[in-house]
Amino acid sequence: MRWWDIDPVLALEKDLFPDDAWSRGMFWSELAHARGLGSTRRYVVAYEGDRLVGYGGLAASGDLADVQTIAVARDQWGTGLGARLLTELLRHATAFEVAEVMLEVRVDNTRAQKLYERFGFEPIGFRRGYYQPGNVDALVMRLTTEKATEEKNHG
Repeated sequence: MRWWDIDPVLALEKDLFPDDAWSRGMFWSELAHARGLGSTRRYVVAYEGDRLVGYGGLAASGDLADVQTIAVARDQWGTGLGARLLTELLRHATAFEVAEVMLEVRVDNTRAQKLYERFGFEPIGFRRGYYQPGNVDALVMRLTTEKATEEKNHG
């Protein structure tokens, strides 16, 4: 993701998450941490022609990464785009050499939960009232990476 992607990302963000959409400032802040040698973020976008149809972001710190956001335009649901974006984010998690990848997903978003489960994410808990202002709970999910498995087997 680059600065010129922010406006189309915001449009998609507002369509998909009208009650708790990220602000322009939040995306600028994330992109500021995605540049340079000590970067801790990776953001990816997907276009169909000139139209932005999906995006995702990952933050890493030490042995842990967190999927910050992932979104796919409604007319692209069921096309595999979400899986491709998640694959790209997990590729970046591997590059960051993290042992675990975490994410939060709305408890009522079973479609996304099934995608994450296909990638090996497992539910580990809840965050009550995480999504505001709707006061919707989040399901917390975790993926243990190959790095963690290798360290366990060779440790």
